[in-house]
Amino acid sequence: MKKMKLYEADDKMIDLISDNYTMLQGLSAFGIRLGFGDKTVSEICDEQGVDCHTFLTVVNFLINGYAPKETDEKISVQTLLNYLRASHRYFLDYQLPSIRKKLADTLNQNDNLATLILSLYDEYAHDIRKHMRYEEKTLFPYVEALLTGEQKPDYNVDIFSKHHSDTTGKFHELKNIIIKYLPHDGLTNNQLTATLYDIYNNEEWLSNHSNVEEVLFVPAIRIMEQRLKSNDVSYKISSIIKKTDRREPLSEREKEIIACLIQGMSNKEIANRLFISVNTVTTHRRNIVRKLQIHSLAGLTIYAIANNLIDKSLFADDK
Repeated sequence: MKKMKLYEADDKMIDLISDNYTMLQGLSAFGIRLGFGDKTVSEICDEQGVDCHTFLTVVNFLINGYAPKETDEKISVQTLLNYLRASHRYFLDYQLPSIRKKLADTLNQNDNLATLILSLYDEYAHDIRKHMRYEEKTLFPYVEALLTGEQKPDYNVDIFSKHHSDTTGKFHELKNIIIKYLPHDGLTNNQLTATLYDIYNNEEWLSNHSNVEEVLFVPAIRIMEQRLKSNDVSYKISSIIKKTDRREPLSEREKEIIACLIQGMSNKEIANRLFISVNTVTTHRRNIVRKLQIHSLAGLTIYAIANNLIDKSLFADDK
């Protein structure tokens, strides 16, 4: 029986599980091992490398529907990603095959209606596998890229959310068909009842999983997208500086040529200004690109400003 309360970091983990045994699978998905004695939630999370705030957010959401604000920046996207991946593995590799075996053992294989029901289960299972594998091949790699600071221009979490559907309706239809139309004898009644109970639990698990994605994961990804967009310029400047700091230093002549390029001068004009040949200017420009790995005039301008090669006032707005 679920105990309706908000669990906190200093609550004992054993109390949380005793009150809500359905969270056992959640522990496994978070990578939390059993045998934690009387330690608190915070102690267990710290010991086993799980973000405590994110763990409690999921727990309180699944137990009593408590959802945080969509602007909760403390939720760890990496922790949620690990949790959802592990949940997929549990469901696809264990839960679906287990229910299918129980259903097959219960049904009379010589009964046409029973055979159709088993085929219907296989069809639904295939659709759910397809749904989860789409997330694993499209959404999850996208989130991993975001975590490294990369934002893909042709995809965002709103595209995923727009096409994200709840798959629980498939099992809802299956269990209703079994209850209403499947004939059975007294010997298989207990097996069938136990299998139906598993399908009901399976339906609830799918609903919870879908809600965690939509209510917790999607907003957390959206926050990360917005943060990357707002920090895009400073991030690029920082990346340029970090890359160039590790490379061979520029010569004084190369610095002079960068200053000329930023002022819009051609190779011939630079040669005349510095009393060198055009070929020498070309050689210096190749060396600059090799050393800095910067190919654009905008990139050179950022580098020059960041390293005080030119006067910033040259780029100030006219008054």
